[in-house]
Amino acid sequence: MTAPSVPSGKSVPSEKGAEVGRRIGVGLMYGLFRPRVLGAWKVPATGPVIFAVNHSHNIDGPMVMGVAPRPTHFLIKKEAFIGPLDPFLLGIGQLKVDRSVADRGAITQALDVLSAGGVLGIFPEGTRGEGDFASLRAGLAYFAVRSGAAVVPVAVLGSSERQGRLIKGLPPLRSRIDVVFGDPFEAGDGSGRRTRKALDEATERIQKQLTAHLENARRLTGR
Repeated sequence: MTAPSVPSGKSVPSEKGAEVGRRIGVGLMYGLFRPRVLGAWKVPATGPVIFAVNHSHNIDGPMVMGVAPRPTHFLIKKEAFIGPLDPFLLGIGQLKVDRSVADRGAITQALDVLSAGGVLGIFPEGTRGEGDFASLRAGLAYFAVRSGAAVVPVAVLGSSERQGRLIKGLPPLRSRIDVVFGDPFEAGDGSGRRTRKALDEATERIQKQLTAHLENARRLTGR
């Protein structure tokens, strides 16, 4: 299967822009909170990587962007690209995705990131929820199997804490937020198959790995 063509107006995400975003994230996240990062050394230094991040709060993406050892291009719902945030998020290499359709442009951009050896950030649960990886969509499996990229599970713990909030919608200022990077793994079975059955099997394989990582991260952090 060939990659879909990029519609006009969709450009290849800038890795330099993502690095700028990472530096902005470092300042913001460490300025507002007290991130504790575990396992960052496990992230492959080069080559295509997919961060599979649990999602319980809007701060999870910026937090991972700020503490990750490599610049990251997140797939972000188009609803977040409002007003001045639209050119800003695009400028720092983030990918706008329309979740109501099979967004061919966003799919192509994501594959471009991986084919260039970059890092793609995905919330495999599809939307903000309990952050427990209980229900995964097939998108992560598709990108992992199609690109052959290593999947690195990432657990963000403490971002949904409500007690002590001074600003509505944000975790308590200067609170500790743990970000735990797991061991990279291959989602496919090595056959290169991209059939529906292969993707379903890959999704099941991914879910087991992510759930195990989250349980281990909770043990490590006491969360």
